[in-house]
Amino acid sequence: MRRGGGTGLSPSNYPLNPFLAPLPTPSCATILRMADTTLPQEIQSEPNPSLARNAGLISLGNVASRVLGLLREMVIATWFGATGEVSAFRVASLAPTIVYDFLIGGMLSAALVPTLSEYIQPARRGEFVRVISMVISLFVVLLALLLLVLELLAPQVATLMASGFDKWDPTLLPLTVRMIRLILPAIWFFGMAGVLTGILYALQRFTFPALSSAVYNLGIIVAAPLLAGRFGVTSLVVGILLGSLAQFAMMAWDLRHWLRTVGHAMRFQFDWHHPALRKIVVLYIPIAGIELVSSFQVGLDRRLASGSGERSIAWMQNATTLQQLPLGLISVAIALAALPRLSQHFANHNEAAYRATLGRGLRTVLLLIAPAAVGLYLLGEPITRLIFEHGLFLPTDTAQVVSALHIYLVGMLFAAIDFPLNYAFYARNNTLGPALVGVLSVGVYVVVAFALLDSLGYHGLIWADSAKQASHALVMLLLLTWRVGRLNARTLTSGLAILAAAVGMAAVLYVVRLFLQPQLPLNLLGDLLNLAISGSVGVLVYAFLLQQLGVRELQDVVRMVVARLR
Repeated sequence: MRRGGGTGLSPSNYPLNPFLAPLPTPSCATILRMADTTLPQEIQSEPNPSLARNAGLISLGNVASRVLGLLREMVIATWFGATGEVSAFRVASLAPTIVYDFLIGGMLSAALVPTLSEYIQPARRGEFVRVISMVISLFVVLLALLLLVLELLAPQVATLMASGFDKWDPTLLPLTVRMIRLILPAIWFFGMAGVLTGILYALQRFTFPALSSAVYNLGIIVAAPLLAGRFGVTSLVVGILLGSLAQFAMMAWDLRHWLRTVGHAMRFQFDWHHPALRKIVVLYIPIAGIELVSSFQVGLDRRLASGSGERSIAWMQNATTLQQLPLGLISVAIALAALPRLSQHFANHNEAAYRATLGRGLRTVLLLIAPAAVGLYLLGEPITRLIFEHGLFLPTDTAQVVSALHIYLVGMLFAAIDFPLNYAFYARNNTLGPALVGVLSVGVYVVVAFALLDSLGYHGLIWADSAKQASHALVMLLLLTWRVGRLNARTLTSGLAILAAAVGMAAVLYVVRLFLQPQLPLNLLGDLLNLAISGSVGVLVYAFLLQQLGVRELQDVVRMVVARLR
């Protein structure tokens, strides 16, 4: 999974906001695989008692990171609004994001963690330390050289991604160049923190990696209010540097603590013929090709968006933040939870149970994502005002963000069901299929973007992103049906019932909104009352309609929530 890039969201590059999750999280399958390597053969079939704790730590860290990530976006909106300078910052912040994704993000779960997990047994501890010494030495040098090259090429990088700024404000492109040069040291900190995270995952040390993303977000949350008056929008760059440094320091301290505990020490060394390094490279090569295509789409998206208006990128990012929250908390969480069981069914050649598990996951995703989409569509304006419209973020910015959000929600519905479909392929040890479909969907994006950009401006790019999500999800569904057969009839009937309940909820919510809005003041209290009343009515109506339509997944979700609370 990728960490950032683009203006939309897809399973191949989640999350697209480059700040919501700075370091990737291992999948449930990766955690299970790492847990199994440390258990004796005779008890590997038994549940690992630490697995739930480790998964809980990761989940808690993800929630904390997303809450603080939203707070960070509120800080940016309050102190700097949705200006051309913020758009320039968004472009500059992509430089470390793209490099991280290309060199570290994909390699972490696909190559680094699986390879290191082969050396973590106590009998091979000395060899494990030697391997991680070589990996760390390699990336210390590689990232430093890359940093120097990009510092020299900063004007060219800025021109490739944001030359359209010159149409609107000639000061924005030079500002982008300056911020890229200032932000580039974060490449080294991000990259090394990612490598150390992979090592800690292999050691089943999840606490510091789980907390690191939340700590990273504190960089901007603290730096922007303190330094905005003196450094302006550049204070956001300072926040990124502080956050990335804090991440690296946390990982380095934890690894150093483990080394002291086991009585080993690392040293700077290379051994190009070591089988571990060769395996990491072999596993990484196909991932690199996928990341290259994704990076092309990200760069093209920013280039086209910069030419559609100096504030377009800022508006698109705010809208992306809103639609990412339900996707991350609902679709990704359910897909990850289903992955181990899907993998087990595939390993046991139980295709019927595999289809049943996948169908249940898809129905649950649709059950939860449909009301979220309805709520964001009909209540997007008060939500945007409540979160972003403070300080320099103006009512005109709110209107633009809401209009962008409405289009993004079309793609969000497809992206929501796309995550379980992708993980269903991963459970079958098939990563090539989703990757090839990802390349196809990027082609769809390019065609639609160039077709609509002139007539619709930045809205055309959002429609292109939604078309990309839709094409990816539909092709994945067709491929999966071809591979494993049709899902059971219950998935179709429950899906139609859920959509009908969502339509009913939308109708009632629309009427409630028409009645409430004239009665409530346009201020913080009014927006809070609007969301509380409308949201409560919408949820109750949706639950009532689901019950009347006999959607059994409603009871499953209620039982799950009650169990969690207990």
